Amino acid sequence: MPTRRDFVKQTALIGAGALTSTNLYAYYDTPGGYSANDKVVVGIMGTNSRGAFLAKTFAKLPNVEVGYICDPDATVLARTVAEIEKLTGKKPQGFSDIRRMLQRKDFDALAIAAPDHWHTPAAILGLQAGKHVYVEKPCSHNPHEGEMLVEASTKYKKLVQMGSQRRTFTNVRDMIAKLHGGAIGRVYFARAWYVNNRKSIGKGKVIPVPSTLDFDLWQGPAPRREYRDNLVHYNWHWFWHWGTGEALNNGTHELDVARWGLSVDYPVQVVSAGGRFGFTDDWETPDTQTITFNFPNNTACTWEGRSCNGYPSEGSGRGVVFYGDNGTIVYPGSNSYKVYDSANKLVSEVKDNTPYDPGNPVSPTEQLDGLHLLNFCQAIRGVETINAPILEGHKSTLLPQLGNIAYRVGRTLHCDPTNGHILNDKEALKFWSREYAKGWNVVV
Repeated sequence: MPTRRDFVKQTALIGAGALTSTNLYAYYDTPGGYSANDKVVVGIMGTNSRGAFLAKTFAKLPNVEVGYICDPDATVLARTVAEIEKLTGKKPQGFSDIRRMLQRKDFDALAIAAPDHWHTPAAILGLQAGKHVYVEKPCSHNPHEGEMLVEASTKYKKLVQMGSQRRTFTNVRDMIAKLHGGAIGRVYFARAWYVNNRKSIGKGKVIPVPSTLDFDLWQGPAPRREYRDNLVHYNWHWFWHWGTGEALNNGTHELDVARWGLSVDYPVQVVSAGGRFGFTDDWETPDTQTITFNFPNNTACTWEGRSCNGYPSEGSGRGVVFYGDNGTIVYPGSNSYKVYDSANKLVSEVKDNTPYDPGNPVSPTEQLDGLHLLNFCQAIRGVETINAPILEGHKSTLLPQLGNIAYRVGRTLHCDPTNGHILNDKEALKFWSREYAKGWNVVV
């Protein structure tokens, strides 16, 4: 079995751009490197876009089998099953209902890329079925779910890794080590952002559910709503009932890096401003938003999201800038960064020629995302520790959740720095959790 030294060697090669998408996974696939007992069998839930990428990427990893696919859209399900069969020569079994798939005992891990309202309920079902869980960001639809997921991971003694892939990006890990090592002095502020040029979703109409879609299963734990023609498969992101807006759709990534670099956990104060400014349509969440977080020890962070104006910052559509009392580090959202001294002189630049497309919502970089999935599988085998454990995922997901709550109530939130709980605001606490559809209550 590959050693820690092998992993370090591999990730160093990735950082140097020496590995391509065709040989990334082959690096680990050495003769005799794995025994049959090391095989990891994965089931994938939600495969219209990101989930299909996860299925194909897991299938390329050595000694990993995608044994099961789950999606309530029959067309999507058949397409993904066919893609995996073509890729591997073995046909995975398809299910429309995650509960039926989880009755199977012959797989090790559940990977979740369904809509946000499904993330925690499906993850807890997976843990209760004895599966390790890989859940895409955000790990939860609301703060209470995040706390339940952390509790469930501990109770059922299974690994839960969130899809905060930058925790495995090799140069990002090096950058964080520099920040924590004092490369720019005391780091007291981080500025994060994400921009896009999304179009209007229009005014939707209530129409019959497509014959290929089991909309009851698609809604799952969410209270029932009528089917509209501008909801599936992507625009649910912009409806509070199912989605969490751009702040969690993309902001979670940069806020995770910001929180990591600042060495902070929970905020003491959160304020947000913004609105739906780009178009007049059914889009409910803000398309333009700023969130400011104050943390203990004189530390702060901001996130700016512009869903409908893609003008970049620092030459990139997403990223984080860290400010210290002895310099600045600019991270453009990929696997590169620049270090400046206190006189704004470029001191060093770490480049990475791994192909990267920040505007691609499905797979900005196959190679680097593949390493994050590989880390998850290696952790299941007991070779590695997971780079994005669910407690860290919850803390980073909670930040934009608090930002959205502050936006919705229109005032500053004051929080307990030991757990992020909202203090003395009954209206804001109404958004801490949600109601579930009958028969779908989430219990740890």
